[in-house]
Amino acid sequence: MAEPAAPGELPQTGDTPEYWEQHWDRFSEATRLNPAQGFRRNLIFHLLGTSAEQSGATLLDVGCGSGDQLAALGHRYPEARLAGIDRSRTGLAVTARNFLDALLLPADLEDDTSIPKPLQNWASHAVCSEVLEHLDDPVAALRNLKSYLQPGGRLVITVPGGPKSAFDRSIGHQRHYTSDHIKRDLQSAGYEVEIAAGAGFPTFNLYRLVVLMRGDNLNDDIAGRPSFAARTAMAIFRLLLKFWFFNTPWGWQIVALARKPK
Repeated sequence: MAEPAAPGELPQTGDTPEYWEQHWDRFSEATRLNPAQGFRRNLIFHLLGTSAEQSGATLLDVGCGSGDQLAALGHRYPEARLAGIDRSRTGLAVTARNFLDALLLPADLEDDTSIPKPLQNWASHAVCSEVLEHLDDPVAALRNLKSYLQPGGRLVITVPGGPKSAFDRSIGHQRHYTSDHIKRDLQSAGYEVEIAAGAGFPTFNLYRLVVLMRGDNLNDDIAGRPSFAARTAMAIFRLLLKFWFFNTPWGWQIVALARKPK
């Protein structure tokens, strides 16, 4: 268990609720500038496909954080109804200030008693991006997530692959995945898996190597207003991350598309 933080300090690891109550205030700007965010959104849009554009589509962002992804989903699918859940009320408050057109509710994905009634069997599509690596029991969380989906509902997953960085460990990454690993977890949770793949080689892998090399210094690089060097590096990688391969055994971004059985 993590040591308690001194007053005014951020808890040192992401395995406590207190950490996430402060995380979005400290790293919200870096999250917005992070080139991996846009890269993942392109992957998510690709996997959602045109079905999310259909009349009556309902999109759920699982672990919506500070709302950047919800805003991107709303821009891409303007006709869809949107909702977001997160266990961090601070993150939900940030989202509510910046994005008023979604139903936002607190929920703990690992607690099957905390599923909000308005969202039971609600989503035709759900996105769970960079969440499962933080959880004690991701298979149980995936089972609970089925309660949010309509029969036949589509679930898009992104999880990290490759080695863990010091920053990954500091924010509570308990595991990194392979495509086979996420496929097994989804099948164990009762989903029909359509795609499980590695993506991003070579440019995303290069970005991750830079993160690995910064080690513990990365927390200081990106806390609050990111440093000039960090902002410059992120701008360069926003350009480079237009060039990558979707399905290779070497990609360090793991993605999956699954369905709740009808």
